[in-house]
Amino acid sequence: MKVIILGTAHPYRGGLATFNERLARQFVSEGHEVELWTFTLQYPSFLFPGKTQYTSEPAPTDLLIRRELNSCNPFNWCRVGRAIRKATPDLLICCYWMSFFAPSYGLISRMARKNGKTRCVALVHNMIPHEPNILDKLFAPYFVKSQDAFVALSESVLKDIEKIENKIINHKSSIINRPKVSSPHPIYDHYGERMAKAAACKALNLPGDKQYMLFFGLVRAYKGLDLLLDAFGMVKDQLPDLQLIIAGEFYEHEDKYRAQIASLGMTDRVIIRNEFIPDDDLRKYFGAADLIVQPYKTATQSGVTQVAFHFEKPMLVTNVGGLGEIVHDHQMGYACEQKPEAIAADLLDYYQNNRQKAYTTYLKKEKTKYAWSNMTEAYINILSQC
Repeated sequence: MKVIILGTAHPYRGGLATFNERLARQFVSEGHEVELWTFTLQYPSFLFPGKTQYTSEPAPTDLLIRRELNSCNPFNWCRVGRAIRKATPDLLICCYWMSFFAPSYGLISRMARKNGKTRCVALVHNMIPHEPNILDKLFAPYFVKSQDAFVALSESVLKDIEKIENKIINHKSSIINRPKVSSPHPIYDHYGERMAKAAACKALNLPGDKQYMLFFGLVRAYKGLDLLLDAFGMVKDQLPDLQLIIAGEFYEHEDKYRAQIASLGMTDRVIIRNEFIPDDDLRKYFGAADLIVQPYKTATQSGVTQVAFHFEKPMLVTNVGGLGEIVHDHQMGYACEQKPEAIAADLLDYYQNNRQKAYTTYLKKEKTKYAWSNMTEAYINILSQC
């Protein structure tokens, strides 16, 4: 097939770009012709809370990446739509994660489909964002109506798509349900071998005789770092060797978390690395960690869990969205309630009962389910229904 993936890619940074580039490589490895069409402007600077949208890493040499889409310019959307229509790909994949992109993706998809050949099958990370706003009600249906089919990364996202589609059907009886499938987020498998704990601690300038739990990724309110800190405060005296590593750029005020840490008497027990962690350093942080913690208040799925799978690290997640679908409670880690008391109880169980070895053994078997070939197979299968 000829495939165009429309979404984030180099020179933009982050998990979405990593996902799209890895998916492109999988299609290429299976003999398909693939182009990544990414942004000339992804977000206006005033909408982006971080330090930079861009990576400092070199561009991939094995992928064809074109910077084409300006997310704010409707005239550009028309030009991109015409260009894709003329290119006649068999498959256009719009990588959707927030309603800000619904107008551009929706218009481009409508124009591309007019060639009579191209099928638009959305790749939906989040149908309803973690931090919803009025644009979701206004824009998301416009995008949904433009697609021939949908691949969601979790069952919870699939249900969100169905909710929007059902509202459209109720208003317009001529709209029918399009094919939809849930295909779990594959494992990020390009970060190299797992680093031994002693070497990882040395590389990060951390004591090698401590226990570490890792909160990894962008720090945003919905990720529940405050819940984790309260839970840690409840068990810090019972687990005197346990420390928390927070590794990721803060998208909100760091000071409020530092104040919470100080009020709990844990200043010397929490290591904060407020910066975007480059790919080359991931193996250091995951190598040092005994447990990956994701105490999210809302979620669909998370790329962090798939990195943990790759490095074979047990996880503690809250049972929200699709996280509980992935992390089997008391088998490879924990899927607990969104309460500090529940998180604290699982931390005690993990460290006091030495669960790491047993959970890691189970996790090694489970990770085989999350191959990238499963994702491309989902696309091939759903295309036959369009």
